[in-house]
Amino acid sequence: MRRSKNGCDCEAIHGDVIETVKRNIPDMNKTVSIADFFAVFGDRTRIKILLALDQSPMCVCDLAVLLDMTKSVISHQLSSLKKINLVSSHKEGKHSYYALADDHIKKIIEMAVEHLEE
Repeated sequence: MRRSKNGCDCEAIHGDVIETVKRNIPDMNKTVSIADFFAVFGDRTRIKILLALDQSPMCVCDLAVLLDMTKSVISHQLSSLKKINLVSSHKEGKHSYYALADDHIKKIIEMAVEHLEE
């Protein structure tokens, strides 16, 4: 069987499986994007914001009061979340309202909660 070029001292046991998996793993650019996507979930403030927005669209002021944080902190985090398309916003008068970007994000948040409650 084939050996790894990266210094692995193992020989492949199931070369056919390796070839199938290799064809189906996303390329390096997509892998980096996936890692960046999941890194966002490593921040407690962003998770609190996403959990709140899972319940209802909210403005920055309401999120700040709910989470006992400054508007500046909330705005900064919302900007990061918006940049990677986890939240969307719309204006009503002077206020911007934020919501989860789509049902995919809603499902990810709800599945994480469900998983941890099992």
